[in-house]
Amino acid sequence: MFGERHDLPHEFPEHVELIKALREVNPVFDAMYKEYDALDQEILEIEQNIEPVSDVYAETLKKKRMVLKDKLYETLNKQSAINR
Repeated sequence: MFGERHDLPHEFPEHVELIKALREVNPVFDAMYKEYDALDQEILEIEQNIEPVSDVYAETLKKKRMVLKDKLYETLNKQSAINR
């Protein structure tokens, strides 16, 4: 939704523990997580008019966040399948 955080623990509550574990042992996952979190914060500030920008720029950030979210979710699903 507009003006809400989309942090990974909120988006994927079923994977909260796995997110924590992967951040500790997987530097690639942790880097993607940090990039996603920074993008999410920037988008939130834009949506709350704290940081006014063009619509094109805002949409570019949202698409980048979506791509990262898909990659992170794919990693979570793969690891979850391994852990079963």
